[in-house]
Amino acid sequence: MTQLLNGSAQLGHVIKARRKALGLTQQALAARLAITQNRMSQIESDPGSLPFGRLVDLLNLLGLDLMVQDRKPGKKGDW
Repeated sequence: MTQLLNGSAQLGHVIKARRKALGLTQQALAARLAITQNRMSQIESDPGSLPFGRLVDLLNLLGLDLMVQDRKPGKKGDW
């Protein structure tokens, strides 16, 4: 899966979709992160509230990599 993210809401959708694709419930994934199911639900709704280190832990559990790359010229936000 390759997904270009332009905001944290998109990341929440990616996390949820990957969790479901792996056949994991929020409760099962939460247990692996040592958090509550309620907190897992919050993360899927607002992943921006998750500290970066924990986000990396979550992505690793889901078998996802985080990649940063240069934007193509002319994209919004270029200097």
